[in-house]
Amino acid sequence: MAAATPKPQIDAPPAIGAQIEARARHSDVAERVFLVQHERQWTYRQYRDECVRFAHFLLGRLGPHRPDGPGHVAMLLENHLELLALYGGCAYAGFSLFGVNTGLRGDTLAGVVNQAQARMLIVDERLLGEAERIFERLEHVAPENVLVLPTARERDLGPRDLLAALEREVAPAGKSLDAPSVEVDPSRNLMTIYTSGTTGLPKGILNNHLKFFLVGKAVSGNLGLGPDDRGYACMPLFHSNAMFLGFHPAFEACGSMALRERFSASSFLPDVLAHGVTFWNYVGEPVHYVLGAIEKQYGGDEARILAEVAGDPRNRLRHAVGNGAAPPDIDRFIRWLGLEDMFELYGSTEAAISTFRKKTDPRGSVGEVTDPNVKILDSSGRECPPAELGADGKIRNYEEAVGEICRVAADTGLFQGYYGNPDANASKYRDGVYHSGDLGHIVLRDGRRFLFFDGRTDDWIRKDGENFSAAQVARILQEAPGVSLAAAYGVPCVVSDELVMAAVKTRPGARFDPQAFFDYCENQVTHGGMDRKWFPDFVRVVDDFEFTQTQKILVRHLKAAHYDRRRQPDAELYWRERGDASFKPFTLRDYETLRERFEAAERLHILEPS
Repeated sequence: MAAATPKPQIDAPPAIGAQIEARARHSDVAERVFLVQHERQWTYRQYRDECVRFAHFLLGRLGPHRPDGPGHVAMLLENHLELLALYGGCAYAGFSLFGVNTGLRGDTLAGVVNQAQARMLIVDERLLGEAERIFERLEHVAPENVLVLPTARERDLGPRDLLAALEREVAPAGKSLDAPSVEVDPSRNLMTIYTSGTTGLPKGILNNHLKFFLVGKAVSGNLGLGPDDRGYACMPLFHSNAMFLGFHPAFEACGSMALRERFSASSFLPDVLAHGVTFWNYVGEPVHYVLGAIEKQYGGDEARILAEVAGDPRNRLRHAVGNGAAPPDIDRFIRWLGLEDMFELYGSTEAAISTFRKKTDPRGSVGEVTDPNVKILDSSGRECPPAELGADGKIRNYEEAVGEICRVAADTGLFQGYYGNPDANASKYRDGVYHSGDLGHIVLRDGRRFLFFDGRTDDWIRKDGENFSAAQVARILQEAPGVSLAAAYGVPCVVSDELVMAAVKTRPGARFDPQAFFDYCENQVTHGGMDRKWFPDFVRVVDDFEFTQTQKILVRHLKAAHYDRRRQPDAELYWRERGDASFKPFTLRDYETLRERFEAAERLHILEPS
């Protein structure tokens, strides 16, 4: 085996433009391939030149950043080389990039772009149809500053063609220009990444240059990455998972990254082998889908999988890093792909709290809590005791041990607040406590504290690695035909994170129609404001809801009962599985089959915690 290439020393300030410039000028780095997408590839020097070209274009269109004319650029893009050039262009120009979730639709999409005060919107041609529906509602984007990245080549984009505008107004691709003379402080916001609040629009989390630099350095160091390593970006680059755990660790190591427009389970293995990928950033369910695709390809023959996947001479994959994978999936993924390790971690875009699981850490944990300020608090703000484990490994004091994962300190760590949302800031950090909105418990081992993730609080749902508001989902569902009131909440998932469950109360005299409800949800995904992830997996029909003293629906009891057929044998329950075209009755037999899957996945304690 060839010796690993030593990591070059990069001497530059922690502003991302300065870091790009330093790599492009380094004799050992400049001509190394950095980014690959299908047949295209850019070296570090070419990446720098494209970033600078974008920077000049942005400055030419919008002028320098100023309070009355903010350098705010919104993007609605799948993964492309140009997305990362736009990101780097904002870094050089001192601008802020707003990474809009490509699943947003209608009023929510328009609201996010407007709230961002974006003065330019860059749209993927494949998403142009959805974007065109909101153009007339944009408050800060001039019509000429709606530009389209040609990705389908299905129509003449005219003056909106981003690549043509770059060539016409700045220089042709491949031209090396001087960097713009803009001094960029590392504390300046570089990218706003969205999560969902409990009410209103998704919340934009501020992430400055220094935060990206430090997280990239930490993850790269934990993985031991070097110039010979190559990441694989199939998770969306508008999301923190891909930027924090994929792009920036590869960039910090002077390594490289292969891109795919979006995740594809069937394309994963061919891409990994073809591109020589050595590490992958993931969220839980894609791990399961990749395993399913491999199992299907090889007919479940593990001997063949080990010989032809783990043993393939082209297979350079060593590490995976992410969150939400079930322990059996972790075991199988390591074995089938021939990994050295798979690093489960806990963290969020806010980055106020983070852990990093290593091979010797307890099974199922998300790593050791090394920050003494991180505590598990109950609803009264008192610290929860550590979990007491029985001989069978189950928690004996589940209700006392599980609470909200918080950070009690005078500072908020790397959390820099939400853009333009002081109420959300005050809610997230109040009375000296940062509230994650996540549930967890601590297990003590040899005096060390290990964190276990137990899901979201009632106001949030986490699915496929993304958090979103239960209230937003409920507001859409209660507009369904025949529904008078609805609640949404996260329920146990056999793979990772949560599934979406809805409880609905019908209008007087109406009966719940599972097909009509399914069709309504599908229409909201296709033509309305519902993201595909929000589509309910389970539905419970209730006669009435319980309410709090302030007349809010009491979700806690619904969430606790979830779809447990044993506890609610007479409840009217429905569900859908992958590929279904309607909701169908959820029976006791269905529950027992699902229960067996939870037991096999070592997640029965999530389905039946006591």
